[in-house]
Amino acid sequence: MTTFDVVGVGLGPFNLGLAALLDPVGDLNAAFFEAETSFAWHPGLMLPGTTLQVPFMADLVTLADPTNRYSFLNYLHEHNRLYRFYFYERFHVPRREYDAYARWVAGSLPSCRFGQRVESVEPGDDGTWTVHLRTLAPGVEQLSAVKARAVVFGVGSRPSVPEIAREHLGDGIFHAAEYLALREKAVNADAVTVVGSGQSAGEIVADLLEAGLPTGQHLDWFTRSSGFLPMEYSKLGLEHFSPDYIDHFHGLRPATRDRLRSGQDLLYKGLSAETSERIYDLLYEATIDRDDPPVTYAARCELEGIEPSPVPGRRWRLTWRHRDDGSVFARDTDVVVLATGYEPAPLPLAADMIARDELGRPVVTADYRLRVMEDRPGNHTGRVSTLFVQNAELHTHGVGAPDLGLGAHRNSVIVNAVAGRDIYPVRSRTVFQRFGAPV
Repeated sequence: MTTFDVVGVGLGPFNLGLAALLDPVGDLNAAFFEAETSFAWHPGLMLPGTTLQVPFMADLVTLADPTNRYSFLNYLHEHNRLYRFYFYERFHVPRREYDAYARWVAGSLPSCRFGQRVESVEPGDDGTWTVHLRTLAPGVEQLSAVKARAVVFGVGSRPSVPEIAREHLGDGIFHAAEYLALREKAVNADAVTVVGSGQSAGEIVADLLEAGLPTGQHLDWFTRSSGFLPMEYSKLGLEHFSPDYIDHFHGLRPATRDRLRSGQDLLYKGLSAETSERIYDLLYEATIDRDDPPVTYAARCELEGIEPSPVPGRRWRLTWRHRDDGSVFARDTDVVVLATGYEPAPLPLAADMIARDELGRPVVTADYRLRVMEDRPGNHTGRVSTLFVQNAELHTHGVGAPDLGLGAHRNSVIVNAVAGRDIYPVRSRTVFQRFGAPV
């Protein structure tokens, strides 16, 4: 059985960045396994005109090693796009180009192996981990296994669907992650409802307005949140997405972390100013010398019921409760797009293997290791393992966990921990702000 120093489970941007940073480290051999047949980053949301919400320097490697050959600038160089990008004069690149860049990296790294799903990871007798694989090919499913001295889970997230909607999925009701594939169904419907108030919801609403305002499409946009609020994007606010804030946040008590994070939604959720302006401008221009279009949007509305509509020509009746005054109202629609966010995907580990906190969340150390349970009863803290996680530590490391700009930092920490030496510098005092008591 082949033994690797590092096995990556899943190939999203974070594990792909780890693969790129490990590539020049000659004494560490790695393999990264992904069930999909090729790299794809949020394919359902690749709408024209959408951009990354982080600068182009938040690529897979630059903030850890600007000389790495898998930087975004080198991608542009390899594709003869440097001068075009230079004259483009944008800090935020098109989302489609980031996806193309990541696909170029994935296709260039021999450690990236697609079409192989990790079924489970189990402890071996010799201190390694046994990684069980299923190779997925047309008409063929083959089981195999490899050993790993360290395993890094980058399984990402999965669409979060309200329980009330789960039994209705597929018949005109779908998550925003599928929007591009099902866009024609939404655009051609007489009435559409979008649920949620984040960036994905805003982009979908803007797309529907551009297509539907001329045709008179009925559009409802409701959210349970406090409003259609802008994401915090001031320079001082952005300092929370830094190694300094990660260190500060992880050093706090769990209850303090949770209290802090509950008030930080707009640091990593909400609408970009550009999307908010685009929606308002579309509505404004549509009402010049005309009646208001059949568009309704409101916050503080909780979805409480879904049933077939009694109105001829409508597919669904949605029942809502306003969270301020408790009033209940119904709206009839044909298509429902659930822009209701994402939740961590389950790790391919036995449920009782990982140490968990009081809320059932995995315990993650400062260097992104999972704690695993000892073989003795009554132990709820676990021991430090050589299992690492990517973007599963929002509760322990703070709002930067899902941010592309901190992926290279996290991967530097993981590479150094696996190697047992400092391969990539992990710096402190990276921002001006002091997050703890000034000393």
